[in-house]
Amino acid sequence: MGTDTVRTEPAGEAAGRRREQRGWYFYDWACSVYSTSVLTVFLGPYLTSVAESAADPEGFVHPLGVPVRAGAFFAYSVSLSVVVAVLVMPLAGAAADRTGRKKPLLGAAAYTGAAATTGMFFLDGDRYLLGGALLVIANAAQSVAMMLCNSYLPQIAAPEERDAVSSRGWAFGYAAGAVVLVANLVLYTAHDSFGLSESAAVRVCLASAGLWWGAFALVPLRRLRDRPGAAPRAALPGRRQLAATLRDMRRHPLTLAFLLAYLIYNDGIQTVISQASVYGSEELGLGQSTLIVAVLLVQVLAVAGALALGRLARRYGAKRTILGSLVAWTLTLVAGYFLPAGAPGWFFVLAAGIGLVLGGSQALSRSLFSHLVPPGKEAEYFAAYEMSDRGMSWLGPLLFGLTYQLTGSYRDAIISLVAFFVIGFLLLARVPVRRAIRDAGNPAPERI
Repeated sequence: MGTDTVRTEPAGEAAGRRREQRGWYFYDWACSVYSTSVLTVFLGPYLTSVAESAADPEGFVHPLGVPVRAGAFFAYSVSLSVVVAVLVMPLAGAAADRTGRKKPLLGAAAYTGAAATTGMFFLDGDRYLLGGALLVIANAAQSVAMMLCNSYLPQIAAPEERDAVSSRGWAFGYAAGAVVLVANLVLYTAHDSFGLSESAAVRVCLASAGLWWGAFALVPLRRLRDRPGAAPRAALPGRRQLAATLRDMRRHPLTLAFLLAYLIYNDGIQTVISQASVYGSEELGLGQSTLIVAVLLVQVLAVAGALALGRLARRYGAKRTILGSLVAWTLTLVAGYFLPAGAPGWFFVLAAGIGLVLGGSQALSRSLFSHLVPPGKEAEYFAAYEMSDRGMSWLGPLLFGLTYQLTGSYRDAIISLVAFFVIGFLLLARVPVRRAIRDAGNPAPERI
């Protein structure tokens, strides 16, 4: 916090802001279990098995009469959820900024996602269409809710606080993911002793993530408060609202420059996360239990990594710390290229490296972007940020797949992702963030 803020801010106001921050952390705690237990571990294989049980003799299912390979149904459902989120986020963001009623929108999105996730308990037999619909609803709702939650950051944290506040939020999320995943894995691996079939155990794990999400979402919804909206603006249809947001962002080219850099290096991050298990199983010959332990290790160390990089940002500034994390990502990929096959110990070392830089690079990117958002347009701009985070991460998987197709080597595929971190580093290094903050109409912290 800047010294001027320290001298003039009333004690009651500071206490209220701290209370909001503590509530804000709990939204990460609430929703991160969905990403970890549902999307990363359980839903993909389970929904695929449900679709396969409903498939015709050629291995196809026919949602709305369209032939789809059962093995691709989960991936297509995820893609459809991204399309829905991209259409809804600009509308929700503009409505939140225009009306100032951000909290009811956050609550609606959070409980829509939590209800859909809890409903996955009923995903059995050949109900693949139910599973696909619930996945689309839950995934899109999570994107919208996370966008609204992120847009609170400039309002609840002074400029000097944001790196630390954002890092604590990510740490809360990874800690919750680890806690629930451990409980889920105990239930799953010992399902017989609990009197459950393997399918029933998976459905309980899926539903428990939704119940957790809904229960802990109450904390931020009680503690966060609405603020007056911006000047009244006419509501626009989805595509026109997205176009209007992008036109407005063109008035802040340095904010766009940061968003481009983030889009590229985050694409690399998301691809490493999604393809690491494929690399471990197909190239290194590691079993499912090893991969699950590696996911847990990433979750646990991401807590420490987010907090540690937050402290580094206070000393060296967020931009330098993010640049350092991109160097660490590059070195981690190079090390992964040389990992010996059939050596789980070295794979755990790689997972530890990913965990230590994962939370911090994401948390500091969020806090740095919060400085570049014009006042009164927080939700609208964070909608664009969230679309970069969730909706645009397709180049990395494409490069990974093409490299493997051309070379037949997962090692070549994994090392090809270095390009995203190198290009992202170069683009971010060229952004004059202090000037970008001033151009957005915000005060710059002492270190940025």
